[in-house]
Amino acid sequence: MAKQNLSEQFVDILVRAGVKRMYGVVGDSLNPVVDAIRRNAAIDWIQVRHEETAAFAAGAEAQITGSLAACAGSCGPGNLHLINGLYDAHRSMAPVLALASHIPSSEIGLGYFQETHPELLFQECSHYNEMISNPQQMPRLLQTAIQHAIGRGGVSVVSMPGDIASQPAPEKSVEHALVTSRPTVRPGDAEIEKLCRMVDEAKRVTLFCGSGTAGAHAEVMEFAERVKAPVGHALRGKEWIQYDNPYDVGMSGLLGYGAAYEATHECDLLILLGTDFPYNAFLPTDVKIVQVDVRPEHLGRRSKLDLAIWGDVRETLRCLTPRVRAKTDRKFLDRMLKKHADALEGVVKAYTRKVEKHVPIHPEYVAAVLDELADDDTVFTVDTGMCNVWAARYLTPNGKRRVIGSFSHGSMANALPQAIGAQFVDRNRQVVSMSGDGGFTMLMGDFLTLVQYDLPVKVVLFNNSALSMVELEMLVAGLPSFGTTNKNPDFAAVARAAGAYGVRVEKPKQLEGALKDAFKHKGPALVDIVTDPNALSIPPKISAEMVTGFALSASKIVLDGGVGRMVQMARSNLRNVPRP
Repeated sequence: MAKQNLSEQFVDILVRAGVKRMYGVVGDSLNPVVDAIRRNAAIDWIQVRHEETAAFAAGAEAQITGSLAACAGSCGPGNLHLINGLYDAHRSMAPVLALASHIPSSEIGLGYFQETHPELLFQECSHYNEMISNPQQMPRLLQTAIQHAIGRGGVSVVSMPGDIASQPAPEKSVEHALVTSRPTVRPGDAEIEKLCRMVDEAKRVTLFCGSGTAGAHAEVMEFAERVKAPVGHALRGKEWIQYDNPYDVGMSGLLGYGAAYEATHECDLLILLGTDFPYNAFLPTDVKIVQVDVRPEHLGRRSKLDLAIWGDVRETLRCLTPRVRAKTDRKFLDRMLKKHADALEGVVKAYTRKVEKHVPIHPEYVAAVLDELADDDTVFTVDTGMCNVWAARYLTPNGKRRVIGSFSHGSMANALPQAIGAQFVDRNRQVVSMSGDGGFTMLMGDFLTLVQYDLPVKVVLFNNSALSMVELEMLVAGLPSFGTTNKNPDFAAVARAAGAYGVRVEKPKQLEGALKDAFKHKGPALVDIVTDPNALSIPPKISAEMVTGFALSASKIVLDGGVGRMVQMARSNLRNVPRP
C-alpha cells in the first residue's frame, strides 16, 4: 500500500470530521490537496469563480447543517480573496475550516512571488490560525483547528506551503477522536436563583430574542406564558422565534416594526436571550437587564447588565421556568400586543395602495408575492441593504424555512454565494437568493457556478439600478446621493446567454406568473424584476443623531413600506387578548 502524503492525510481528516465538500479555486500551491480530493470518493471539490464565493458558500453550508464546512485558496491573492467570506462566517459563528495554501517554505520571508502572511491576515476572523511548516505537526494541528471551529463556533485557518503538502505524512502519527458537535451549557444554581428572584420581583417582563434561541422555541413560549411577557426579536432571531408566537411584538432596530421598542423600554425587567444585538441605541438605560448567552464574551458588551448568565438559552429556561412564580396579570402583555397590532395597521396601508398597478414595481409587493409562493421549507439567502428590509418585513417564518444573510458582518454580495452553499446541502430543497442589483453584480461571475453544477437556485433580483440603502444613509445625513446609481443590462438576457432560465418582469401583473415559472424550472433561474428606486418614504422629522452607520437612536419606523402577513399574525394574537 502506497504511503500517504500530507495532502492525503489532510483530506482524510476532513472527511472524518464530516466535511462533504471543499469550495475553492485551484492553483499551484493548492494543487496537491485538490488532487487528493480528486482521488477521495468521500469528498467533492466545488470549483467556484471567486474565492470570496467559496468562503460565503462554506459559511452558509455550515449554518444550514450545523456541521463543519471547508474552503480553500491558493497562495497569496488566492487565499486573500477568502477573507471577506471568512469574516462573515466567523461573525455568524459558522464552523468553517479554511485552507490557505502558501508559497514554498524555503522562500517565506524573502519577498517571493505572491508572498503574503496568512498567519497575520486571518488573525481577526478566526479562533485558530496556524501554519504547518513541518510534516510532524500533522495531524495534531489540523485536529486542533477543527475542534476550535466546531467547539467555539467560527473559523479556523490552516496555512500549508505547497511543498510541505506533497511530503510524506509522518508514520505512526496520532489521530484522536474528533469533536464534531457542541455541548449544551447549563448555568450554575446560584445564577438561576438570582434570575428567579428578579423575575418574581418584576411586574413587567419583556423578552428580546436573537439567534441563540435556535432550538429553544418551545421553552421561550412556555416561559413567556408563565410570566406574561411580550416577546420581541432581533433580525437574526426572527426565523427562530416569530412563528407560532402569541406574545410577538415584532422586531427592534433599523429594520424594526411593531411594538418591540416600546416593550423593551416600558418593562421592569428586560431579558436578552441569545442575542448580541449591536445597536445599543435601541436598548433601554433605565430598566433592569439580564442577558443569557452561551458565549461569555458577549455578556454586557452592548448594555449595562444587572445579571449576566453564561448558558445555553434552552437549558437556562428549562432550569428557570419551573422555579418562577406564575404571573396572572396580563395588562402589560395585552397593552403591548395592542400597540403592536396598531403599529402594523398604520404602516400596512403603504403596501396595499395600488401596488398591483404601480410601475416601476413596488419591492414590497415583490417580497409579499415571493413569500406567498415559496415553499414551506425554502432557504432564503438575503443580500445586505434593502433586501434585508424586505426579508425582515415580508418573509413569514414557520419553523422550517431558513433565512441566511450577512446579518452581523454586513457584506454586500453575500446572497448568491450563500445560496450555492445552501443548495449543495440538498438539491431538492428550494433555495431562493434575494439579490439586489448591486450585490448580484459584485460577484455575478459565480452565477456561472450555478450553471456549471446545474444547481436549481432561484435568483430573485430586486433591480432598481441603485444602492438604495446607501442613498438612504446619505439622505438621513443630509447629503445628496452620489455614486449610487448603476447602469444595468437586461439580467434575464445575461442569464439565458449563460445557459440558465431567465425572465424579466417590468409590470406587476407579470410577477406571479414569472415567479411560478421560475420555481417550476428544474435548473438555475433568474427573475430580473425592475423595482421602484423611490420605494422608501422618510418621516417628515428626522435628526442627524438618528443614524450612525446602520444604527438608529429613535423608536420611529424609518422605512415605511408595509409588513406583509405580519399584520394578520398581530390581528390573530390580538383576538386572544381578554376583553374587560
